[in-house]
Amino acid sequence: MSAGMLLFIAVTACDAGDWPRFRGPNGSGIAADDAKTPVEWSPTKNLKWKTELPGSGVSCPIVVGDRVFVTTYSGYGLNRSEPGDPQNLQRHLLCFDRKNGKQLWEKTVPAVLPEDLYTGMGVPVHGYASHTPVSDGKNVYVFFGKSGALAFDLEGNQLWQTGVGTDSDPKRWGSASSPIVVDETLVVTAGPEGRAVVGLDKKTGKQLWKAESSGLGDVWGTPIVTPGEGDRTDIVIGAPYEIWGINAATGKLCWFCEAIPSDSYSSSVVFAEGSIFGITGRSGGSIAVKAGGSGDVSATNVVWSGRDRNRYCTPVVYEGRLYYMSSGIVTCLNATTGEEIFKSRLGGGEVEESSFGFGGGRGRGADYSSPVLADGKIYYVAASGLTYVMKASDTYEPLAVNRVTEADETFNATPAISNGDIFLRSDKHLYCVGE
Repeated sequence: MSAGMLLFIAVTACDAGDWPRFRGPNGSGIAADDAKTPVEWSPTKNLKWKTELPGSGVSCPIVVGDRVFVTTYSGYGLNRSEPGDPQNLQRHLLCFDRKNGKQLWEKTVPAVLPEDLYTGMGVPVHGYASHTPVSDGKNVYVFFGKSGALAFDLEGNQLWQTGVGTDSDPKRWGSASSPIVVDETLVVTAGPEGRAVVGLDKKTGKQLWKAESSGLGDVWGTPIVTPGEGDRTDIVIGAPYEIWGINAATGKLCWFCEAIPSDSYSSSVVFAEGSIFGITGRSGGSIAVKAGGSGDVSATNVVWSGRDRNRYCTPVVYEGRLYYMSSGIVTCLNATTGEEIFKSRLGGGEVEESSFGFGGGRGRGADYSSPVLADGKIYYVAASGLTYVMKASDTYEPLAVNRVTEADETFNATPAISNGDIFLRSDKHLYCVGE
């Protein structure tokens, strides 16, 4: 188990087999357990169960023990031509039995109005349930944008609700950053809502600290946890043109690094092998930064930087290699040097430079999920529902291309993996595949 995963388990008190936040242990995208995972599945093979969801959304499922949690929204914004009345907008937190998909409970949260309208280029793509829940193994926490952060116990009893802002991002694309737990603090990236990262007491919802910056209005990524100087724990997040390290105990900015030249940050950074890796931006790039430090570390901590870029996909780093997907292409980099190891079309085929895009456009045809890894295999789900399975090696070794349903559904959520099971979420159903 990597140092990053050990750190994450230490600060969240979750079991190693859990997938308790966006992209699993510390946002790495890598399952902490060594259970065997399936290579192939279909509507009639290795599909353990499917359950209908009461509403849409792009948030990812999380797994805590024998329970699966996911959020949805309903009442407004389900159809671009007839979005309905914002007064009817509701969010839902749902809990399912991981063994059979049976719904155990549902909690409904009315929207705090006015909300960003279901119009333009942003909100209709992801809707109003974009933030993945997080759990510390005892409670589950959700962030619903302008409706605030809420805590529930595992039986569905609401513990508290705290507002963190009601503003909107400059582009009015809505918000998507997911909350994380660090020791006794729930960390909420309320970029569009409050131009801030907010630390809340996870027991009471009381604000402990607030790190404010106008640049957070263009941040949609989820932070990670890294070791800082001495016994300090840092919260690290990508921001326009920079990467920031924030003291998890005080909310004070510990260090910053000039990074990717992009006016927004849609993906999330990852931590592996002592470094922080980021790839993002319409006109951005890629970077590896040594974790820790104090003040401006731009001249001392940059390991490498490059021109690799994608719009939404967060990379996965494994055994010295970094993998990311963009415009139907998988790229593998040397995590130590940033040099390209291979590039291939998903499903096979050579890549022409002229065909390489910047992470897909917005709206129809774009892919928003990120790769995850378990049992030496990488899994990547396209919006169409096709799941590409490949060996995590230094050459492109495709293993399978699977489809869990033949129905017209959109898969924008990143899968969750726990104890050999893979949980897939579409705009209509939650699926569990496993052997």
